[in-house]
Amino acid sequence: MTQPDTPQPSAAPRLTSLSHGGGCGCKIAPGVLSEILKNSGNLPGLNIPPQLLVGIETADDAAVYQLNDEQALIATTDFFMPIVDDPYDFGRIAATNAISDVYAMGGTPIMALGLVGMPVNVLPLETIGAILRGGQDACRDAGIPIAGGHTIDSVEPIYGLVVMGLVHPSRVKKNSGARAGDLLVLGKPLGVGILSAALKKEKLDAQGYARMVALTTQLNKPGIALARMEGVHALTDITGFGLAGHGLELARGAGLQVRIDWQRVPLIPGARELAAQGCVTGASGRNWASYGAEVSLPAGFTEVDKALLSDPQTSGGLLVSCGADSADEVLGIFRAQGFGDAAVVGEVVAGQGMAVR
Repeated sequence: MTQPDTPQPSAAPRLTSLSHGGGCGCKIAPGVLSEILKNSGNLPGLNIPPQLLVGIETADDAAVYQLNDEQALIATTDFFMPIVDDPYDFGRIAATNAISDVYAMGGTPIMALGLVGMPVNVLPLETIGAILRGGQDACRDAGIPIAGGHTIDSVEPIYGLVVMGLVHPSRVKKNSGARAGDLLVLGKPLGVGILSAALKKEKLDAQGYARMVALTTQLNKPGIALARMEGVHALTDITGFGLAGHGLELARGAGLQVRIDWQRVPLIPGARELAAQGCVTGASGRNWASYGAEVSLPAGFTEVDKALLSDPQTSGGLLVSCGADSADEVLGIFRAQGFGDAAVVGEVVAGQGMAVR
């Protein structure tokens, strides 16, 4: 008698096939988020302690609470669904992205807590283990432990961190401190969202994938040195709302206008061509619908350029607002730490909103 074939386990699904959006492209659109938060602020009658140096007022990158004359605690959290199919790379990218908010406040990370939601009946346990290992290795690169966390069984795979750091209270760099006359320096090129869309459509080649992983796992450590500079007035990182969205947050916080010199903005090689082929995230359109009315564009600005301007960045670069006489030093710090694409991309002037030229 012929024996029946032994059932074979089905192949693990692609991580990106399990998520409706990946990386920082999962973020709720800024306009929708604004509506949600409109009536959900701090409880009536709750006194905000003076030690809370940074809260929710200007949509900054992290909360900051002063502990004493020498130390302030930075607290932040970030998590999302897969932007890549390799589980180890997904873990590294998600952890790097979460840690970035501490650097964006000018701080040094000290520890993290893991946030893990996984479809345990869908993904092999070794896949989930590889995600966590990637996160641990990113934290090791930052010099911090994952000291605890929380796990749930979820429909879509979710991974991220709560991250805490320390900074001297006088060195906290808010996103609202820009001054008229400042120059803007961007630490990493744009286009991560476009490359991730191309990956999901199986249009991203091996070289493009390597570029995307290298950028999204590069820790924004220059933020520590930048915080020590008197000439650096504001810091933020470019993530899910794109250069336009986070640039607008900087402009609103300072009550000024951000002007972007589009030809000087660095782009990931191949990103423009992929965008022209339709590899654009849905988040890019939602971003533009939320804040496009506040952005003045020049004649002839193409839909591809608009998609790049609003492209959601996962683990994107720092945006630095600094005095004009400090720009060369800022660029030098970036380049000394391996950020060769860092460039002056605009300026801060009197006015409001954003103007692209």
